Amino acid sequence: MSSKKLRFALFGNVYQANKSASIQKILSVLAEQQAEVLIEKSFYDFLTVEQKIDVKADKLITDTRFQADFALSMGGDGTFLKAAHFVGDKQIPVLGINMGRLGFLSDTSAAEVESVLASLFHGDYEVEHRTVIQVDTDGEPLAICEKALNDIAVLKRDDASMISISTCIDGEELVTYQADGLIVSTPTGSTAYSLSNGGPILVPQTGVLCLTAVAPHSLNIRPVVVSDEAVITLTVESRSHNFLIAVDGRSAKCDEQTRLTIRKAPYKICVVKRSGHKFYSTLREKMMWGADGRGSSK
Repeated sequence: MSSKKLRFALFGNVYQANKSASIQKILSVLAEQQAEVLIEKSFYDFLTVEQKIDVKADKLITDTRFQADFALSMGGDGTFLKAAHFVGDKQIPVLGINMGRLGFLSDTSAAEVESVLASLFHGDYEVEHRTVIQVDTDGEPLAICEKALNDIAVLKRDDASMISISTCIDGEELVTYQADGLIVSTPTGSTAYSLSNGGPILVPQTGVLCLTAVAPHSLNIRPVVVSDEAVITLTVESRSHNFLIAVDGRSAKCDEQTRLTIRKAPYKICVVKRSGHKFYSTLREKMMWGADGRGSSK
């Protein structure tokens, strides 16, 4: 076991009150190993004020100015995306501990926590490097973070008709989508919003991005997979003269004709994986491939 005192940054879901026992187990393991513990402030307030848990934190995380050896995301994939936002380009490996149903990013169950944390202290783990994408605008800066681990989407407003999305790849016209929106997803995000709109599952580290239309007006429109080295430019026309841009689910309003440029970010997110644990096993379990859903007759 490493003699170095490890520092952990903790991020959690503040809506899972019934998972406090699992959280206490994690805190107990870290305390036994004399690890330094940093906790994101809203999660700390949830644990101490609402859950009445005695939490000993060495420091509270209030912004992105922190350093750690590992980041622990305790919740679902949404919590993982929040942790990834805080980690940014720091190259801190992020471990997703799922407190509910199996997730693609948070694929360590609460029951496995003790053994997985022990593996971290022993250095027995693997790290996957996941592509991040970013969006720039010709207009005002986005009021939200401009980088996404999962996807960047342009969407019609709730009360608007479909929008027109003029799309170019590396300066060459692809198509003008007539649709409710368009999703640009990384391989990590291919199993999220894109998948629910008919997009393909992209295996991590494949070096591609996928463009998936949301409710396209034409049945001829299909998802398009491009190199993650490509530069994607979008210009939107809307009857309401504005539209929404969502970056990993965080949305902001943009004015019509704002030129959006989407490209690969200059850094990747490091995702902790248990040694020998492969993406395909998570995929089979999450998608329930091979499960017999016919039920049993008596």
